[in-house]
Amino acid sequence: MSPFTQSLDGALETFQSLRQLEPKITEAADLVLACLKSGGKLLICGNGGSAADSGHIATEFTCRFQGDRRPYPAIALSSDGGLLTAIGNDYAFQDIFARQVRAFGKAGDVFIGLSTSGKSRNVLSAIEESKRIGMRSIVLLGKGGGFTKGAADIEIHVAGTVTARIQEAHKFLLHTICELVEPGLEKE
Repeated sequence: MSPFTQSLDGALETFQSLRQLEPKITEAADLVLACLKSGGKLLICGNGGSAADSGHIATEFTCRFQGDRRPYPAIALSSDGGLLTAIGNDYAFQDIFARQVRAFGKAGDVFIGLSTSGKSRNVLSAIEESKRIGMRSIVLLGKGGGFTKGAADIEIHVAGTVTARIQEAHKFLLHTICELVEPGLEKE
């Protein structure tokens, strides 16, 4: 079997396993829609490829996804290099997202964390901070959920052990949430 065929088979297997997540995706979409319609915002983060995905999904809400509609507030906490390095240097790397949640978040907002391993201490710290200030939280995990399992209000766990396949599934699931939410958002 070629490496391409192995990758394709792994992706197909991972994506087939996502069917069981439909109730969690619907629950997450309902939470996001309620938040945005009530004037709240989304705070989204992850590390590495998940950091890039958090920026991508924040853009889908702030700019647009498929149709023209008004913009909604979504902030990728992974995007400001100066802020990330200042917090990491002056406090600790594990605080880079939690400190921003404390600065930008308020009760009624929604935190969305991405961690393919479930072992991102900075994502876990942000979930804990979001709960402390009255925010709801959604986390997308993989690889058994790590020590983050059970920390968020809504946990979306992708089965599998290959980081690339988990990240691909996370992006698909986030796009699906956008597809479910966008029809309920106010048009311009």
